[in-house]
Amino acid sequence: MIVRIKSVEPKKDYCLNVIFENGRRVVYDVNDDIEQLPEYDGLKSIYELFNQVQLDESRTIVYWNDYIDLPSDIIYEYGREIV
Repeated sequence: MIVRIKSVEPKKDYCLNVIFENGRRVVYDVNDDIEQLPEYDGLKSIYELFNQVQLDESRTIVYWNDYIDLPSDIIYEYGREIV
């Protein structure tokens, strides 16, 4: 199931606040991805890169550059729901 994202906002400690079009709200912790995936190192080593998160035109991927992105279904499944 592909879930479209309504909005994404970077927060401190490498977390994203994400609101999906169906109304679900989650906090997704990117720290695990940074530790496990070498291409994500830039989120900590390049000044302010994490805060430059963007949403693609299909609203199904958040990305920082050509090498670092997250699909909406991963964020939806593994994000901690905000009630």
